Amino acid sequence: MFTRESLIAAYQVADRATPLVRMNFIASLDGAATHEGLSGGLNNAVDKLVFDTLRLLCDVIVVGAGTVRSEGYGGIRVPAADAQWRVAEGLAAQPTLAVVSSRLDLDPSHPLFTDAGTRPIVVTHDAAPGAERRALAEVADVLVCGAEAVDPRLMVIALAERGLTQILCEGGPTLFGALLEADAVDELCLSLSPVLEGGTAGRISHGAAVTRPMSLKHAITEGDMVFLRYGRSGSRSEEVAS
Repeated sequence: MFTRESLIAAYQVADRATPLVRMNFIASLDGAATHEGLSGGLNNAVDKLVFDTLRLLCDVIVVGAGTVRSEGYGGIRVPAADAQWRVAEGLAAQPTLAVVSSRLDLDPSHPLFTDAGTRPIVVTHDAAPGAERRALAEVADVLVCGAEAVDPRLMVIALAERGLTQILCEGGPTLFGALLEADAVDELCLSLSPVLEGGTAGRISHGAAVTRPMSLKHAITEGDMVFLRYGRSGSRSEEVAS
């Protein structure tokens, strides 16, 4: 039975103290990441339930600035019932939103900041524009993770030091590619939309060509949708030892 409770059980993490980076994406059967330029064009109500469940379970939602603009992100707030569930489970009532941006071309008056359920985070690097950084520091906590570009590994460490160990990344493809290249991806939750898209839509990740082996954790079907959960094969310590 495809219910909120069954999805919580399917996506729950046993050890929340260990940092985990979970990617959540949707794709068409032929690999398109968007329909008419938006990932939301591929989803439906069933996928929305999975989407909401992953937000329910995370500490922080990480998203690239480009995705904020293209997908129309506003302030992040889970519904009251979800907030109550989170508190009962020992979590903060609302997940934190962290926006990754190199140029810091974000408007401090954007609803992302003014309507947020909790104070957002902006992740950038040391070479980012100083004036923009100071303006955003008025409405968000600014984390500097890297010298000339955002270092994904430093970002994960910085978020974990703030108690935000369960990291849900919702895009976009460039951020996914950067995390993949840095070997910072622990899980991929991929929804397969039952459509063939064609066209020139991109993939769910863009960046340098790397190969990271993954293991299937589950495959859930509901109607014609398929929900895949993959985890990295072996621990990081095992991979380093090999």
